[in-house]
Amino acid sequence: MIGAPNAPDWLVRRPIAHRGLHDRTAGLIENSLAAARAAAARGFAIECDVQLTADGEAVVFHDFDLGRLTGASGPVAGRRAAELAEIPLSGAAGDRIPTLGELLALIGGRVPLVCEVKSRFSGDMRLAERVAEIAAGYAGPLAVKSFDPAVVAHLRAGGLPNPLGIVAEGSYDDPEWADLSPDLRAGLAALLHVGDTRPDFLSWRVHDLPHAAPQLFRAALGRPVMSWTVRTPDQRQRAARWADQMVFEGFAP
Repeated sequence: MIGAPNAPDWLVRRPIAHRGLHDRTAGLIENSLAAARAAAARGFAIECDVQLTADGEAVVFHDFDLGRLTGASGPVAGRRAAELAEIPLSGAAGDRIPTLGELLALIGGRVPLVCEVKSRFSGDMRLAERVAEIAAGYAGPLAVKSFDPAVVAHLRAGGLPNPLGIVAEGSYDDPEWADLSPDLRAGLAALLHVGDTRPDFLSWRVHDLPHAAPQLFRAALGRPVMSWTVRTPDQRQRAARWADQMVFEGFAP
């Protein structure tokens, strides 16, 4: 039994700025407070990523390692939140790695936030639990999603009242998924976990639209589909036809 969805219309009311309205040429770096501020100023919803620190805090950062976005190196999980707060984001005008709490304080409920819980599919739920703790103290529109069904099922079982979603794609053949078993990869693409996760929304890779899984999700369950990450006019047309809203970057719709 999947149950009734928790899918308020703010989930798809406005386009969703992928990691904020970032623009490196303007010093607005992905997942920075400046990028979030720019998105909120335009009225766009915001998507962000969170990682776990060595001392159990949730910081807003996409990669597991620091190298691509900072002048530092090594895993995010190897440093405490206070250490990460001192690391500048490369190319930013003073921005450093923020915590999820700092991002929510900046947004202050002005626009929706869709928070992606990053996972190595290891069964470690500390980040999910920290996100749930932070969400409990926030009154603004906030949804939580993950590629990992175990994370979403854990949050669902824990009674998190916020909308919960699954991030997915049509194929998991890319080398980044090589550590997952063939059965798990096939199950992810087919959304075989929905009985456990009971997602309120789906975030599906725009490159894989149209696809039977998200269309059945929309038609049979009546739940919204976001499309990621929209960067071109063709992708925008695909999103408009086959999804309910887009997660975009590289332009301002």
